[in-house]
Amino acid sequence: MLAGALAGALATGCGAPADPADPGADGADRAHTTAPAAASSSVPPEDLCTRVVAHWSREVLDGTTYGDYQSMGLSNGQYEILRDVVDEARAEKGRAGAAAADALIDRRAREGCVAWYRSGGPGEGPWQ
Repeated sequence: MLAGALAGALATGCGAPADPADPGADGADRAHTTAPAAASSSVPPEDLCTRVVAHWSREVLDGTTYGDYQSMGLSNGQYEILRDVVDEARAEKGRAGAAAADALIDRRAREGCVAWYRSGGPGEGPWQ
Protein backbone atom coordinates (compact mmCIF):
# COMPACT_ATOMS: atom_id res chain seq x y z
CA MET A 1 0.00 0.00 0.00
CA LEU A 2 2.70 2.48 1.05
CA ALA A 3 4.87 1.41 -1.86
CA GLY A 4 2.02 2.16 -4.25
CA ALA A 5 1.46 5.63 -2.79
CA LEU A 6 5.17 6.37 -2.94
CA ALA A 7 5.38 5.21 -6.54
CA GLY A 8 2.41 7.40 -7.42
CA ALA A 9 3.99 10.45 -5.76
CA LEU A 10 7.24 9.88 -7.60
CA ALA A 11 5.43 9.47 -10.90
CA THR A 12 3.63 12.79 -10.48
CA GLY A 13 6.82 14.63 -9.64
CA CYS A 14 6.20 15.25 -5.92
CA GLY A 15 4.81 18.71 -6.43
CA ALA A 16 7.27 19.82 -9.07
CA PRO A 17 6.09 22.61 -11.38
CA ALA A 18 3.92 21.37 -14.23
CA ASP A 19 6.17 23.16 -16.72
CA PRO A 20 9.88 23.39 -15.80
CA ALA A 21 10.15 26.47 -18.04
CA ASP A 22 7.44 28.17 -15.93
CA PRO A 23 8.44 27.84 -12.24
CA GLY A 24 5.15 29.42 -11.17
CA ALA A 25 2.96 27.04 -13.18
CA ASP A 26 1.92 25.13 -10.06
CA GLY A 27 0.85 28.35 -8.35
CA ALA A 28 3.82 28.45 -5.99
CA ASP A 29 5.64 31.73 -5.46
CA ARG A 30 9.29 30.95 -6.07
CA ALA A 31 10.49 34.55 -6.11
CA HIS A 32 11.88 34.31 -2.58
CA THR A 33 13.37 30.84 -2.53
CA THR A 34 17.03 31.77 -2.77
CA ALA A 35 19.01 32.21 0.42
CA PRO A 36 20.34 35.68 1.08
CA ALA A 37 24.05 36.13 0.52
CA ALA A 38 26.10 35.80 3.68
CA ALA A 39 27.35 39.11 5.01
CA SER A 40 31.10 39.32 4.98
CA SER A 41 33.04 41.10 7.65
CA SER A 42 34.70 44.22 6.38
CA VAL A 43 36.44 44.97 9.69
CA PRO A 44 40.20 44.47 9.43
CA PRO A 45 41.59 41.89 11.90
CA GLU A 46 43.80 44.45 13.63
CA ASP A 47 40.69 46.53 14.41
CA LEU A 48 38.92 43.52 15.92
CA CYS A 49 42.06 42.72 17.90
CA THR A 50 42.23 46.31 19.15
CA ARG A 51 38.61 46.23 20.30
CA VAL A 52 38.88 42.97 22.20
CA VAL A 53 42.28 43.76 23.75
CA ALA A 54 41.15 47.25 24.85
CA HIS A 55 37.92 45.85 26.31
CA TRP A 56 39.63 43.16 28.35
CA SER A 57 42.47 45.49 29.34
CA ARG A 58 39.91 47.74 31.01
CA GLU A 59 38.27 44.77 32.72
CA VAL A 60 41.61 43.54 34.06
CA LEU A 61 42.69 47.03 35.12
CA ASP A 62 39.40 47.50 36.99
CA GLY A 63 39.85 44.11 38.64
CA THR A 64 36.60 42.66 37.30
CA THR A 65 38.17 39.57 35.71
CA TYR A 66 40.71 37.02 36.83
CA GLY A 67 42.70 37.07 33.60
CA ASP A 68 42.18 33.70 31.90
CA TYR A 69 42.89 34.51 28.25
CA GLN A 70 40.90 31.55 26.95
CA SER A 71 37.72 32.62 28.73
CA MET A 72 38.25 36.09 27.25
CA GLY A 73 38.42 34.59 23.77
CA LEU A 74 41.96 35.85 23.24
CA SER A 75 44.80 34.13 21.50
CA ASN A 76 48.17 33.83 23.18
CA GLY A 77 49.48 36.73 21.09
CA GLN A 78 46.54 38.97 21.97
CA TYR A 79 46.99 38.10 25.64
CA GLU A 80 50.64 39.14 25.50
CA ILE A 81 49.54 42.51 24.10
CA LEU A 82 46.92 42.79 26.87
CA ARG A 83 49.48 42.12 29.63
CA ASP A 84 51.80 44.82 28.30
CA VAL A 85 48.91 47.28 27.93
CA VAL A 86 47.61 46.62 31.46
CA ASP A 87 51.08 47.00 33.00
CA GLU A 88 51.51 50.37 31.31
CA ALA A 89 47.94 51.44 32.12
CA ARG A 90 48.40 50.68 35.84
CA ALA A 91 51.45 52.91 35.96
CA GLU A 92 49.67 55.63 33.97
CA LYS A 93 46.61 55.48 36.22
CA GLY A 94 48.82 56.02 39.27
CA ARG A 95 50.63 58.94 37.62
CA ALA A 96 47.90 60.73 35.70
CA GLY A 97 44.52 59.20 36.61
CA ALA A 98 41.87 56.98 35.09
CA ALA A 99 41.22 59.09 31.98
CA ALA A 100 44.90 59.01 31.02
CA ALA A 101 45.01 55.24 31.59
CA ASP A 102 41.92 54.82 29.41
CA ALA A 103 43.51 56.79 26.57
CA LEU A 104 46.72 54.79 26.95
CA ILE A 105 44.76 51.52 26.68
CA ASP A 106 43.23 52.58 23.36
CA ARG A 107 46.55 53.77 21.97
CA ARG A 108 48.73 50.87 23.12
CA ALA A 109 46.17 48.18 22.22
CA ARG A 110 46.02 49.62 18.70
CA GLU A 111 49.81 49.82 18.39
CA GLY A 112 50.26 46.27 19.70
CA CYS A 113 47.62 44.76 17.44
CA VAL A 114 48.84 46.58 14.33
CA ALA A 115 52.40 45.39 15.02
CA TRP A 116 51.21 41.84 15.71
CA TYR A 117 49.25 41.60 12.47
CA ARG A 118 52.06 43.24 10.51
CA SER A 119 54.33 40.39 11.62
CA GLY A 120 51.79 37.70 10.72
CA GLY A 121 49.23 37.65 13.52
CA PRO A 122 47.66 34.37 14.59
CA GLY A 123 48.77 31.25 12.84
CA GLU A 124 52.33 32.41 12.42
CA GLY A 125 54.67 30.64 14.79
CA PRO A 126 53.83 28.31 17.67
CA TRP A 127 50.37 28.86 19.21
CA GLN A 128 50.05 32.51 18.35
